[in-house]
Amino acid sequence: MESKELIKKYTFSGHETFQCRDLWLKKGYDFVKEKGSFKSDDAVVKLGVGKNMVSSIRYWLKAFNIIDTEDNLTLFGIKLLDDNGWDPYLEDDATLWLLHYQLIKSDFASTYNIIFNEFRREKIYFNKETFLNYLKRKEEGGKPIILSGNSINDDFNIFVKMYLSTGKTAKEVEDSFSGILSDLHLLISFHELKNDKKVDQYQIENTERKGLPAAILLFSILDNTNYGDSVSVNSLESDFNSPGVIFALNRIGLINKINTIVDENKNIVFTDHAGIKELQFKKKLNSDSVLDLYYGK
Repeated sequence: MESKELIKKYTFSGHETFQCRDLWLKKGYDFVKEKGSFKSDDAVVKLGVGKNMVSSIRYWLKAFNIIDTEDNLTLFGIKLLDDNGWDPYLEDDATLWLLHYQLIKSDFASTYNIIFNEFRREKIYFNKETFLNYLKRKEEGGKPIILSGNSINDDFNIFVKMYLSTGKTAKEVEDSFSGILSDLHLLISFHELKNDKKVDQYQIENTERKGLPAAILLFSILDNTNYGDSVSVNSLESDFNSPGVIFALNRIGLINKINTIVDENKNIVFTDHAGIKELQFKKKLNSDSVLDLYYGK
């Protein structure tokens, strides 16, 4: 039997070179809820955007797990973006962390999962060129990935726009190239001199992430089917799709948020036996109920 890695399919295009804007997810959600079809001629009119942007909205709805591959609304999409949902207009910063988590976990847009889970472990500082070189060493179906230079170039540019903070005002951000996740400050940029020329470099540094709510961390733990009634801090810090990896969270930040979780939940304990630190669930909670409580639903 082939391993999951060998049968994996990668996607590096589909956004039509548009990063996701703040209002697109709710606009797209309402469009699908009202039985709209992205393939219909009136999609341009109903969504109020150009044809390429229609395709881009559809792409981002899938990337953020708002719709599935058949363009049906997901349970997560309904709970988040329905008019009475958790946060339909993305007013709480916690929702941006939640969307970031879905973007990495869903792995529809391959660049994001690869960079957070794999690439940055190998490259502390990186740019478009080093990312492309990394992809050239990966395989799809046991063969090297077929890469289009333009697709990877565009995809990496959109990744940067999605996360890099510009320092502009809210109005300027809406009209500029900033993406929906730039306020998370996950991506750092700087210039490096090479042959007397400035070269862009980027970094995703593990920090305490004080802006990440403990409820979102707990949701990500409960949502991970690889975790049972107990999970070690080491796993939470460094496993594939772990909160430490997805949220770029260091050990201190992870422990601090675990302590908050334990203080607020009598059915969760944090143990330390012979140096092995574990989060243990006396009673397993429902991941969505954690967000119901956080958002007051």
